[in-house]
Amino acid sequence: QVQLVESGGGLVQAGGSLRLSCAASGRTFSTTGMGWFRQAPGKEREFVAAISWSIATTYYADSVKGRFTISRDSAKNTVYLQMNSLKPEDTAVYYCASRSTPYSSSVYYTNGYGYEYWGQGTQVTVSS
Repeated sequence: QVQLVESGGGLVQAGGSLRLSCAASGRTFSTTGMGWFRQAPGKEREFVAAISWSIATTYYADSVKGRFTISRDSAKNTVYLQMNSLKPEDTAVYYCASRSTPYSSSVYYTNGYGYEYWGQGTQVTVSS
C-alpha cells in the first residue's frame, strides 16, 4: 500500500501562484509514476499533470500547459505541482495519485485508471 498526503492548497487571486506537494509513504519503491488530477463542483475529475518516476518524463493537460509545472524529488518520495498564472477556472479539489504498473504508454499517465493510489485532495480556490 502507498499513502499519499497532499498539501499547499488555499485561496489565491487570479494571476497568483500556489505550489502543491504530495508526500508518498509505504511501498514507494515500486512507484513508476505520479500525477495530479482535479475535480471542480459538478464536473468530472480531469487530468492535470503527471511525471514518470525513473526519467521524469512529464505530461500536461492542454489547459495548464505553460502555467503549471510538475516535478518530483525521488529522495523525499514527493511530487510537486507549481501553479502560476492561476485562473478562476482552476478552482477545484486537486488530487495526487500514484501508480506502480510498468506500462509506459502515456494513456496510463493521463487517465485515472492508470493509478492505484489516491490522496484525500486539497482545495484550490482562485478568486477573480
